[in-house]
Amino acid sequence: MRRNPVVTQEQRRRQLAREKFLRQQQRRTAARRKTRMRNTVVASVLGVVVVGSVVSYATGVFKDDGKKANAGAEVSPSPSPSKAPDPCEKAAAGKVKSLSWKKEPAVTIDKSADYTMKMATTCGDIDIALKTAQAPHTVNSFSFLAGKGFFDHTKCHRLTTNGIYVLQCGDPKGTGSGGPGYTIPDENLKDKTLKGGMYPAGTVAMANTGQKHTGGSQFFLVYQDSQLPASYTPFGTISTSGMKVLKKIAAAGESTGQGDGAPNATVVVNRATVTKS
Repeated sequence: MRRNPVVTQEQRRRQLAREKFLRQQQRRTAARRKTRMRNTVVASVLGVVVVGSVVSYATGVFKDDGKKANAGAEVSPSPSPSKAPDPCEKAAAGKVKSLSWKKEPAVTIDKSADYTMKMATTCGDIDIALKTAQAPHTVNSFSFLAGKGFFDHTKCHRLTTNGIYVLQCGDPKGTGSGGPGYTIPDENLKDKTLKGGMYPAGTVAMANTGQKHTGGSQFFLVYQDSQLPASYTPFGTISTSGMKVLKKIAAAGESTGQGDGAPNATVVVNRATVTKS
């Protein structure tokens, strides 16, 4: 008679532990299999819902048919925010001239006289009293460019509504990269109106590349006090009526919603003129 070997207490303990471990592994494997099956079903259902929703939206199924029973099942997509009406009129007929010069024009203005620039825009007239004595090169350049029709039919391409509050114009390309082909020196950077690093509302100043003496034809109109370093030539002051036009443009906002982009208002300079008072 064959006898089974004697099983020690330690061997029995190990055997029981091994059997317990195997049972745990079997339960975990079964649970993972069950989870995978459930996730597959859920994913399939979601896929049907998404595809069905896209098809329904494309074919115009989601609409109010007056059935209250469908109120919870049929939800129309949220409408996009409506854009504010354009406060400006249609631009005058004509196109931007392609003009460029190799060097700054000779200063021919009367430095002791008063000059005014009128921007007849699609949003209204903006009159600007120019600071001839303080910024003769800048005023002379604007007189020259306006006389050549350089600004006519150009768009004001940039509006900022966060941190600084300006409308930027004067680029024949309408992209922020255009100019007259020449640059003019910085002027009037110690203007008494620039206090505490602030360009006050109503100021007209030159845009530049961030480097000294890189102004060209682009300029900005300040419609609300703006904190800026004194490195942009201030060369004019906007009239009261002009400020009303400027604020109307600003109220329409800018295209990105981030505080810096193309103005929602269609701001086109139909004609710019500089006249001696």
